Amino acid sequence: MSLIKSISGIRGTIGGKTGETLSPVDIVKFTAAYGTILRKAAGSRKKIKVVVGRDGRISGPLVSSLVTATLNALGIDVIDLGLSTTPTVEIAVPREKAEGGIILTASHNPKEWNALKLLNSEGEFISAELGKQLLEIAAAEDFDFVAVDKLGTIKQDDSYLQKHIDAILAYALVKKDAIAKKNFKIVVDAINSTGATFVPALLKALGVTNIIVLNSDVSGNFAHNPEPLPDHLAELSSTVVREKADLGIAVDPDVDRLCFVNEDGSMFGEEYTLVAVADYILSQRKGNTVSNMSSTKALKEITLKHGGTYYPSAVGEVNVVTKMKAVDAVIGGEGNGGIIVPDFHYGRDALIGIALFLSHLATQKGSIKSLRRLYPDYFISKNKIELDKGTDLPTILTKIKQKYSKLPVNDEDGLKIEFDDDWVHLRMSNTEPIIRIYSESDYEVKAKNIAHKLMQDIKENM
Repeated sequence: MSLIKSISGIRGTIGGKTGETLSPVDIVKFTAAYGTILRKAAGSRKKIKVVVGRDGRISGPLVSSLVTATLNALGIDVIDLGLSTTPTVEIAVPREKAEGGIILTASHNPKEWNALKLLNSEGEFISAELGKQLLEIAAAEDFDFVAVDKLGTIKQDDSYLQKHIDAILAYALVKKDAIAKKNFKIVVDAINSTGATFVPALLKALGVTNIIVLNSDVSGNFAHNPEPLPDHLAELSSTVVREKADLGIAVDPDVDRLCFVNEDGSMFGEEYTLVAVADYILSQRKGNTVSNMSSTKALKEITLKHGGTYYPSAVGEVNVVTKMKAVDAVIGGEGNGGIIVPDFHYGRDALIGIALFLSHLATQKGSIKSLRRLYPDYFISKNKIELDKGTDLPTILTKIKQKYSKLPVNDEDGLKIEFDDDWVHLRMSNTEPIIRIYSESDYEVKAKNIAHKLMQDIKENM
């Protein structure tokens, strides 16, 4: 049982003791703290509103009812999008001129997890400073609920699926006609969540008529581990080959991460989702790029090729967005398949990612696998170690930093060590009680060896 409070929101497992899981009491407490912050910021305004949406998780209706009722008890009106996606809620917040938004999703975590992802009035994740303030208010339980005649209201709004798609179709670099002419046959793994509704609707709007959807029941009973990694996509790969499809698409439960499968069932590589979309964007408009420091160096090479400058950021969407704004990036994201298109909106969005990727592919002569061959073959070994409660990770990383002090080291976010052209990044997860160990090299075995060496260093110091 877990409860994690970080820049990625309030995340935990359903069921268990208060204060140790995402219990009903904790849901109410953190929602009340968030609403309290919004009310204080609004000053003397009589009414404020918050957009709420959820993915397909089993616990979604329960969590949603607690969240909306708590906001109403603070006198806050709720615009309830119901079953939705993270990027759709992010788009809805500024369109509705709302003071904030809450997305009920634990993203790639298994079905027993859920979370409150908290947005500001721009539809972007709240800052670390605001997050700290929220935790203090929640701990003090310093809430002031309104009288009965000042309770907030709930407005159901199911229009944002179409509004999101319409915005994508209107985006200048999305080539609907070129995509339609290709007559793509596409298999989608929708992981029994809202991607089963949103992704096919987008594909049809782009002129794709031959669509096969796997795991299409929006039940929250995920057919496999919901993180879109190669080990979890065997069914998608085999279906692409069996159906002789042009490509496969996988998204996570809240549709902000995206990866592709080639026509032969091989992985395009989640790291290369951003690389390919950035290549397309940069071919149309010059500028800078950003990704977090756990992402492939291939993005830097593509950026330099197009005459731009690449900038790394700390891990976490809010950190990537902050860096993108600072350097005026035209495209950015994360190597986990997260695409951020700043003049669309500052948030990871698998739907605009799909449209831009297919626009790129539609302008190429060959298949998706031939597109993949345009980019360098680097291998990232992604590993993790579960942490016992009370593990002193900062001390562990300090000892490892001392051991490798003669090498280039970056400790902005955990510890990143460079070994000539290779690297390894060690950091505490924002979403799980684990330390992640990512390493990259031009040879798969070399990347794995680097990761395993550092994993041993960690274990020796635990």
